[in-house]
Amino acid sequence: MKLPIVPDYSKETLEEAGKFLHEDKIAELAHRYNERYLHWEELKHRKLPLDPFIVWNLMKVSRELKAKSLEFGDWIFKYNLIDEFQEKLHILDKSAAGNLLSSLDALQDNRRKYIINSLMEEAIASSQIEGAATTREIAKRMLQENRKPKNKDEKMIVNNYDTVKHIVDLKNEAITPEKILEIHRMITNGTLEKTEYEGNFRENNEIAVYSHDGTLLHKPVEYPEIPKLIDELCDFASSKDENFIHPVIKGIIIHFLVGYIHPFNDGNGRTARALFYWHLLKNDYWLFEYMAVSRVINNSKKQYRNAYLYTESDRTPNDSGDLTYFLKYNLDCIQKALDDILEYLERKQKEQSQALRIITESGNLTLRQAEILKQFLKQPEKPVTIKEIVTTYSVAYATARSDLFHLEEMGYVEKRKAGKEFIFIFKKVD
Repeated sequence: MKLPIVPDYSKETLEEAGKFLHEDKIAELAHRYNERYLHWEELKHRKLPLDPFIVWNLMKVSRELKAKSLEFGDWIFKYNLIDEFQEKLHILDKSAAGNLLSSLDALQDNRRKYIINSLMEEAIASSQIEGAATTREIAKRMLQENRKPKNKDEKMIVNNYDTVKHIVDLKNEAITPEKILEIHRMITNGTLEKTEYEGNFRENNEIAVYSHDGTLLHKPVEYPEIPKLIDELCDFASSKDENFIHPVIKGIIIHFLVGYIHPFNDGNGRTARALFYWHLLKNDYWLFEYMAVSRVINNSKKQYRNAYLYTESDRTPNDSGDLTYFLKYNLDCIQKALDDILEYLERKQKEQSQALRIITESGNLTLRQAEILKQFLKQPEKPVTIKEIVTTYSVAYATARSDLFHLEEMGYVEKRKAGKEFIFIFKKVD
């Protein structure tokens, strides 16, 4: 692959671009492309009324005038809060939580069940981004049944699931270097080439980010710099900024910085996304417990990679890169994850209506038992275990056992012995 390249800035080109600042049509064109925050790689192939270098430099002049600066280590990153960001952040702050609560209240169900489902989706997708080669269906069934992983890929997913559950419990604690190492240890447990890499910062400069064809995409910092930068990252995460940074924006920046520093031999991406998740929960964005943002990222891995590359490549002599590309990509993913959960809950409301009809017709089922029965109806060939019901519905073992035994007594399912445990099969009517 070819790395994205941004044209060099020259005094002459900037002066030429400046001539068009007051031409309404050209200025409007530059503004429109800036609102979409196109990179040079996206702009240069478009049909434009004048030299694309001129349009690009006009866009850059406008960006520089509005940009905010973030000093971190020896770097200075720039970013712009375009109108699209303000709209998405406003939705997260004002209406998203209310819409989610309304949907959950309408379900009259165990909210923990939906959190567990989201945590599973997040764990699976975050591992798949890093190469875990298993299907979502197989991975989710493994987690639901609490089955031991059979290989490294499944172990990655189990580790991630345990970690995101752990982060929910830690959401009121401060981010510290020790906590970051603990998270990395949990994420990588039993999956790395060398066990001494687990929960430790790298102690060499052999790590770099390459594309599949061997192109060098990112050379991380020298390893002696890592402890100091991680200390600064924790201070950044915990501090009240002199110039306010919105918690969601800060969470995305934390995600970027971990990837940029690349403090570990492996597991950097999973750790970065885990810390993003932690930061949002710590700042009372509880709705992220229900949103599987990594699933959206996993479905757009090329754009995820480009968000890093565009940020690092679009730099001037006065800064280290433009974070706006990474912010835009992640806010788009968050919006899509929010839309997905609201759509999912709407679908569940319709399914609950069907379950209520089943209850009315049977006259002797609880809402949860009707939901379990509906699960059988959706996949009549699929056996269900007591452990699966425990995990899926977040209930005690005795409760899950009672529910399935009751469905058997009602004649809906058939109980069979499989080894030391029971499995339950939908009972078809001849």
